[in-house]
Amino acid sequence: MAKPQKRYVCQACGGVATRWQGQCADCGEWNSMVEEATNVTVFSAKHDLRTGGRAITLVGLDADIPLPKRWTTGIAEFDRALGGGLVPGSATLIGGDPGIGKSTLLLQASARMAMAGQPVAYISGEEAADQVRLRARRLGLGQAPVQLASATSVRDILTTLEKAPPSLLVIDSIQTMHSDLIEGAPGTVSQVRASAQELIRFAKERGTALVLVGHVTKDGSIAGPRVLEHMVDTVLSFEGERSHQYRILRAVKNRFGGTDEIGVFAMAEAGLDEVANPSTLFLTDRGEEMSGATVFPAIEGTRPVLVEIQALIVRLQSGATPRRAVVGWDSGRLAMILAVLEARCGLSFSTAEVYLNISGGYRVSDPAADLAVAAALVSALAERPVPTDCIAFGEVALSGEVRSVAHANLRLKEATKLGFGKAWGPKAKDGPPAGMRQESFASLGALVDHILGRR
Repeated sequence: MAKPQKRYVCQACGGVATRWQGQCADCGEWNSMVEEATNVTVFSAKHDLRTGGRAITLVGLDADIPLPKRWTTGIAEFDRALGGGLVPGSATLIGGDPGIGKSTLLLQASARMAMAGQPVAYISGEEAADQVRLRARRLGLGQAPVQLASATSVRDILTTLEKAPPSLLVIDSIQTMHSDLIEGAPGTVSQVRASAQELIRFAKERGTALVLVGHVTKDGSIAGPRVLEHMVDTVLSFEGERSHQYRILRAVKNRFGGTDEIGVFAMAEAGLDEVANPSTLFLTDRGEEMSGATVFPAIEGTRPVLVEIQALIVRLQSGATPRRAVVGWDSGRLAMILAVLEARCGLSFSTAEVYLNISGGYRVSDPAADLAVAAALVSALAERPVPTDCIAFGEVALSGEVRSVAHANLRLKEATKLGFGKAWGPKAKDGPPAGMRQESFASLGALVDHILGRR
């Protein structure tokens, strides 16, 4: 019998070391290495791995086998982020900050699926069943036939559900689950991995759609071993500030759909409400012209979202180092735009503090926002407002060239629908939609001249 070997596993990232060390070499966390014992089987020449196994069935990609149908949750924004709904036998991991609304969203989805006739089980390891029922009544879902339980033992949960597997199984949360097949307290790397593995195997064998709630660390990543995200089929991130009304459900990984779709919700007294037109959340009242404000049509998957980009320039009188503050955008991208404006357009920001903000707490990663940011900066510097009915989009190169971006027509159509009549951007291949007048700029210098009234 092989001698048990000791290994040390990081409780923050799941990194493995053969000896104890004070700092994890993978993530840099201190005092996170915990000893685990594992039995390692050594195969010798006498062992033949080709015999003693069970033959498996191989099928081709063109096999005439019906594909599984998706189950809709009754929440269109949730289904959009999932790629069209829940796939039978799939495992979904959803993470987010405490109090962001993960349990509320899943309870609403569970209740609607149960009222549609699907068997649903909601297992909570953090709350008692009466607490979940109380929250369901507050949300107006007290009559939904959802099967509730408060348990942390994976063996007890699977034994209970073995006779009548549900269509949807919600585990809230995976960090509270405990498997008696391995030693360790709930929440440790080994327990999270083992518990998730048993639950996922049950879901695959019984055709149950499994949804796991995951805690997040202080940097926003899902707590536990990194392998947990590899084990599941879909990873969803619930984003948003608790001080703001909106919430965004974003797919980080999806084996059954794209990772560029988002679901938008608004927190209300009766739970999470769907937002069919997210642009209304991120656009402020634009009745008066104001310098430093530009509207940018962002693209999230197949959905255009109009957001307002705000810039503020403060001139310094002394020789203090100017500050650069960014909220909702990449600070490195801002430094690049400022450098292009100085080197290619002759504008000086070296003696000014620059503040950039995306309204509503929205985060923009689309490179098409370069032109809108540059327009906001020039408008704030010259104190010349951008027209309130104007949008701006386009990628800016280091040479100052304004390059075309994807889905230009989709951006223009959404802006036209919301009452915008003018667009600044690169030269378009196709004409703008009816009611929209597009002004094309080949370089950033041309846009600067236009804002400053030089042409």
